[in-house]
Amino acid sequence: MALIVQKFGGTSVADTDKIKAVAERVMALSKQGHQMVVVLSAMSGETNRFVNMAQHMQSIPDPREMDVLLSSGEQVTVSLFAMAVKAAGFDAVSLLGDQVKIQTDIMHTKARIKSINADLIKEHLNSGKIVVVAGFQGVTESGDITTLGRGGSDTTAVALAAALEADQCEIFTDVEGVYTTDPNICANARKIDKITYDEMLELASLGAKVLDIRSVGLAKKYKVPIHVRSTFTDTEGTWVVEEDKTMESMLVSGVTYSKNEARITFAKVPDTPGIASRIFNPISDAGIVVDMIIQNTRAGDMTDMTFTVPRTDYETAMKVVEKTAKEIGAERVSGDPHIAKVSVVGVGMRNHSGIATTMFHILARENINIMMISTSEIKISCVINEKYTELAVRALHDAFELEKENIPIED
Repeated sequence: MALIVQKFGGTSVADTDKIKAVAERVMALSKQGHQMVVVLSAMSGETNRFVNMAQHMQSIPDPREMDVLLSSGEQVTVSLFAMAVKAAGFDAVSLLGDQVKIQTDIMHTKARIKSINADLIKEHLNSGKIVVVAGFQGVTESGDITTLGRGGSDTTAVALAAALEADQCEIFTDVEGVYTTDPNICANARKIDKITYDEMLELASLGAKVLDIRSVGLAKKYKVPIHVRSTFTDTEGTWVVEEDKTMESMLVSGVTYSKNEARITFAKVPDTPGIASRIFNPISDAGIVVDMIIQNTRAGDMTDMTFTVPRTDYETAMKVVEKTAKEIGAERVSGDPHIAKVSVVGVGMRNHSGIATTMFHILARENINIMMISTSEIKISCVINEKYTELAVRALHDAFELEKENIPIED
């Protein structure tokens, strides 16, 4: 008998028939004697509907009230799921984030989990119930409802798996696993059987939408293997696990992209100690994540500072940086919200040279200009004009022959 945590996304529970189908799938494992904890997202489209409603009330909705509104979507799905299970003759109980005591910080709409009290879940499991938990939500120490941001249900599932010391954590979605790139862009994209936590962290941070980056970080920290698979088939998906030697022999595991990017440049700021702090502290205080940063030295003790932020935060960031520019005496601030980031990822980069050379050559061959470059041990990212995104992804996928099965590179 195993303790299994399963998460089902919005497309998996898009209507009552699909919720019933998910319940049947869960009950089949319960019949085999497994203890089942199920994490559900809101029905597909509900969160966007709530956001639109909120914007009709306030141009910039109050974050605390947004969390109260957004969290209601998961409350609907977990209650309907529990009803479906009970109608089939099994016992189930639905729990919200505050009932489970998923305690978070106070950053509304982007909260992070601080702790989980799994006692109530264990109590219900031991009494033979299927436990269904609302994903994406938590509660502050003072009792305010919070939400974890897009993809937060993945994080809920992995955090529960870690807290419960579950035997399995399965993330069900509308795709069959993690692919070498977006199959909607590249027809010969291949499903990956096994990928490392580090590679998945990079892919998630660089635009891959299969898993939320915080869920992968938690899985790595607590060594929770994640099985990403489709709700609509029984096909084996992709396992996200610790690295082994066979994985190190792979040159590149995937190509990913993100169009949720914007570039901001401070032109001619004083090249003095502390200037970077004065630029980035207000951005951080606004809850905006900065990604790539490039500093160019000019003559006369001046410098340019260019960085990227999520496109969804672009307007807010520009308001912040325009104020900062006046305070520090910058000549001007400019922005470009029409960029994209294309990246190649693979743990094999640690031991093989020439990846960057190949990437730059392929982009040059396609006449795609590189605006910014960033690297890590296992990734290379280039900022390009958004209109060339799909071309760049297909060209790089072909260049690294990712459509082929996992054939190790010879040393």
